[in-house]
Amino acid sequence: MNTNSWNRLRYTLYAPFYDAAIRMFDESRQRAISLLRLCTNERVLIVGAGTGEDLRYMPPEVEVVATDITPAMVEKIRAKAVLLNRTITATVMDGQSLTFASGQFDAVVLNLIVAVIPDPVACMREAARVLKPSGRIVIFDKFLQEEHSPSVMRRVLDLVIGTLATNINRKLQPIVDSAALCIDLQEPAVKYSKLGFTIALLRKC
Repeated sequence: MNTNSWNRLRYTLYAPFYDAAIRMFDESRQRAISLLRLCTNERVLIVGAGTGEDLRYMPPEVEVVATDITPAMVEKIRAKAVLLNRTITATVMDGQSLTFASGQFDAVVLNLIVAVIPDPVACMREAARVLKPSGRIVIFDKFLQEEHSPSVMRRVLDLVIGTLATNINRKLQPIVDSAALCIDLQEPAVKYSKLGFTIALLRKC
């Protein structure tokens, strides 16, 4: 069930109340973006931007490009940008196959998308491709600890949770390694670490 078509359908249904459902993660979202240490005139790409909650924590002097697979979410991003008095570019795009040229962005934000997108390896490789050599990527998402293997019950639960929300059995390190990236910093997300949520800052190796 984890396909672009299914995600587009379900997130179209989720769009009207999505903000209320994810607002509890705002503290971790803000922490993740702060790790990028964004500077004036830097260009930032948000992949799988949802309704654009990351915009709240973007410094006003950076250029923001936001993408999402779901048109209804992109409309929400544009509306939020107006509400926040931000000038941004928001477009419908598949995070597994970005249409940007290589080396275009100083930073890429992958908040709550790596555990959702059908092919996280393709997503990470694309994020690395569009990143400048000195750029950085930040991730806030849920991952299974590297030393753990999913139990039979967890695999069964993932069939349900993964269909309705997000994959619960993905591991961060193999996804990062697949894109020739290195983890500069990794820390548990405040309040939600017991659920597997983590924040990581990446760079090109």
